[in-house]
Amino acid sequence: MEANMSVRDFYRGRNILLTGGSGFMGKVLIEKLLYSIPDLGNIYVLMRPKRGKSFTQRLEDMQRLPLFDRLRQERPAALKKIKALQGDVLFENFSLSEKDIEELSKEISVFFHFAATLKLEAPLKDNVNMNTSGTVRALNVARRLKNLAIFVHLSTAFCYPDYESLGERIHAPPANPEDIMRIIEWMDDKQLKALTPSLLGAHPNCYTYSKRLAENVIEKAYDELPVAIARPSIVCPTVLEPMSGWVDSLNGPVGLMLGAGKGVIRTMLCDGSLNAQVIPVDTAINALIVMGMVEATKKEKSPTVPVYNLNNGHQNPMTWGRVLQIGKVYGRKYPLEWPLWYPNGDITTNRILHEIYRLLFHLLPAYFIDLLMLILGQKRFMVRIQDRISQGLDVLQYFTMRPWTFPCPNYDSLQTILNDEEKIIYNMDHRTSNREEYLRACIEGGRIYCLKEDPNKIGRNRAYHNFLFTLDCIVKFFFWMLIFSYLASWFEPVKVMFSYGGPVVKYLPILGKTVFEDDQI
Repeated sequence: MEANMSVRDFYRGRNILLTGGSGFMGKVLIEKLLYSIPDLGNIYVLMRPKRGKSFTQRLEDMQRLPLFDRLRQERPAALKKIKALQGDVLFENFSLSEKDIEELSKEISVFFHFAATLKLEAPLKDNVNMNTSGTVRALNVARRLKNLAIFVHLSTAFCYPDYESLGERIHAPPANPEDIMRIIEWMDDKQLKALTPSLLGAHPNCYTYSKRLAENVIEKAYDELPVAIARPSIVCPTVLEPMSGWVDSLNGPVGLMLGAGKGVIRTMLCDGSLNAQVIPVDTAINALIVMGMVEATKKEKSPTVPVYNLNNGHQNPMTWGRVLQIGKVYGRKYPLEWPLWYPNGDITTNRILHEIYRLLFHLLPAYFIDLLMLILGQKRFMVRIQDRISQGLDVLQYFTMRPWTFPCPNYDSLQTILNDEEKIIYNMDHRTSNREEYLRACIEGGRIYCLKEDPNKIGRNRAYHNFLFTLDCIVKFFFWMLIFSYLASWFEPVKVMFSYGGPVVKYLPILGKTVFEDDQI
């Protein structure tokens, strides 16, 4: 990096190309770049029509989000620097015209490739086509950018599950990416489904597998392109900017906490003694912006692809058990609106116990609710919701049942190279942050931005919450009474214990049995 080069100096006047700009991290990157760098050039965002809306309508909807409030209020002109491009990473050249590519080739100097499918349960074809082949297409576009200074690829810290400790380097892929990309082209879905388990090996799902293949694709392009890889751990709501707790999806821990607060998630396989390896989304974006500048201004090229593990789990550790405890306490004090049942779930490492709880507290209530809907002539929905929850839990539980270690000296070094002012603007140090306050902000963010609930109705929520607590206690009492009565029907000691008002019973040690008083001995 050049002497005295600052982040804002580097990005001044630069035009940026961004894929995945409508995603969680993409939106935060756009907002932070425009807010922290007033003299930034344009940000070209690749977008496609979706759900009946054109790409321009989607851009307008995105700019109306609370995330962009401070830009609208303080720097409204900056929003005009967002230039939407109708395109798709599923097509060569992003389906852009030759004219568009030629114009971009003259203007773009920084390329952030965020586009990916985050559906961990999605089939192999979908994941490889988007995450691996999509990266190949992005690199092909990057090769045509004449003034490219850096190409930043967003990966994941969980793409090497067969390594106990994942350092900031690339490991060999489980297969040749070119071979896998050819396979998904000529095999049908049925054949791919049968082949997938043998291909995945140690990988828990097709997402981590396809992202690992993508890293190898990036590595092969390193000789001809200035590339770098960022591997965030579990990305969570904002810790500070532009507001604390902002989130736009129910993926990850926030979705689990809200699902538990709604009473629909009551059991999960999770080792509460393990540290939560997470990073707030605004912290990860700060790191991505800074690493882009660092790698673009290096005087000497590294012998291997620069890799940054983006993670705060080592700075201010907190266990999953502690996360659950804080969430429970806060959820009971400030409950969510209209939970289906009293929220009192728990975590366990015992798979048998988890399946019993899942049967009792997930499946049976779901079928009971759907039965009521059927009787009332209403649309059934609860079993379908529980099926989706089960699929999501099956994927997430892999990451919460084993320890993860992500050494990240490259990431930790980013904070040290910044000047005092930019250490605040692009803060990545959370060693002294209050994790409990952050967790509470995450729950409130999920309440407001995802569930669209009114935080001023907490009083009404508490009253309903107390009613559910009473109802839960009554149901549990009668449930255990039912269990005891069943035991009494076949277990002699229990039958004796509950024989009130009947003949007097006596135990005769000589005979070694219990008899009634009027029996003939």
